[in-house]
Amino acid sequence: MKITTFNPQIITRDASAIAHLFEEIGFEKRHDQEGIGELNVEGIRMKDANGFYLDVSQPDLPLQRDVATIRMNVDDFDAAYQLLVAHGFKNYYVDRNNETPTSKSTLMIAPSGFSINLVQHIK
Repeated sequence: MKITTFNPQIITRDASAIAHLFEEIGFEKRHDQEGIGELNVEGIRMKDANGFYLDVSQPDLPLQRDVATIRMNVDDFDAAYQLLVAHGFKNYYVDRNNETPTSKSTLMIAPSGFSINLVQHIK
């Protein structure tokens, strides 16, 4: 398994408000996608002048509050998923993943409470 991207991500009920805040800090939108997968996620990718990335995601889920997580893109989703499970991580969506023809992702929660949004882009 190879990590291809590793950066902070905010999962929120209001992606545009979070994106606006980070634009004021100096980040620029790189792209904005809507309707991603069965969770109907809006995904905003941002980058600042120093090359730092931030992702802001708004899934169609009843979130109680924003979630700060780590986005980790990998070249082998299943291997990474099994590695995290072996270390006690649980799939936030229980037995579901958010899949599209070009990607697969799920939010994994560590026993201590931090989370990793595991993503694989399918080529």
